[in-house]
Amino acid sequence: MAIAFTFPGQGSQTVGMGKVLAETFPAARAVFDEVDDALGEKLSDIIFEGPEETLTLTANAQPGLMAVSLAVIRVLEARGFSLKDKVAYVAGHSLGEYSALCAVGTFSIADTARLLRIRGNAMQRAVPVGEGAMAAIIGLEHADVEAVCTQASSGDVCQIANDNGGGQIVISGSKPAVEMAARLATELGAKRAIMLPVSAPFHSALMAPAAEAMREALAGVEKHDPVVPLVANVRAAPVTDADEIARLLVEQVTGQVRWRETVEWFAANGVTTLYEIGAGKVLTGLARRISKDVTGTAVGTAEEIEAALAVLMHKA
Repeated sequence: MAIAFTFPGQGSQTVGMGKVLAETFPAARAVFDEVDDALGEKLSDIIFEGPEETLTLTANAQPGLMAVSLAVIRVLEARGFSLKDKVAYVAGHSLGEYSALCAVGTFSIADTARLLRIRGNAMQRAVPVGEGAMAAIIGLEHADVEAVCTQASSGDVCQIANDNGGGQIVISGSKPAVEMAARLATELGAKRAIMLPVSAPFHSALMAPAAEAMREALAGVEKHDPVVPLVANVRAAPVTDADEIARLLVEQVTGQVRWRETVEWFAANGVTTLYEIGAGKVLTGLARRISKDVTGTAVGTAEEIEAALAVLMHKA
């Protein structure tokens, strides 16, 4: 009957996210102020007011989503909630892994914001706009998508980026190879193959320059072992050593986000409830599709925080 906290990734951002939290709870406002100070700009204005195209930029969306997740965590803690005492594991989808690590004390809020700004900029710079692409393949097995990627690559890069579960697998790489893989997937019987409106081929070998940037950035930041184990994206298994976590975060830039396996690992190891901390309900929906043995609950609004506290504060 264990609990895990999960943290959303890019795509969950919306203009206005976290604004009511900041207006209602001093602990939440303090998180946005700390992120603004760390970045030397008023990212909170973009988060709360937009415009959407500015918030959607990778370098803004990544620290922005982290800020909302940590605002929720700080509000919970201000009410007496102890993550260390109540939560068995944490995990985050791609950038959400940084939010998770901040929540469990591996990185400070300021360092996490700076790391995500570096990550977002490095990912954007790694590949010239228009040369990379990503596509969502719906309704094929993992092995079939892997085979399609191999067939389409022929010297180019084409690989699985996210195994999101529920029959949704995202592929990433060189634009011609990804387009070919999408066609091949359709021919193989995929229900849909959708080219995604993204600015770069995330979680592919083309992100190698960004991985090197993160290796350098992570080497220079203070880090601590998490107070709660992290179930890492690229391993779908728990890790507790800060130096190993840093290595896996570098690997994650070019590696596969194994989210289906992460949720399956939770289900197989006694986790019955996943609380999605922050903006949106994407991970809650994925959990529902991946395993009937876990329940997903979104915690991102004041009302959702109150409802979660009513349950969490009574669990051993």
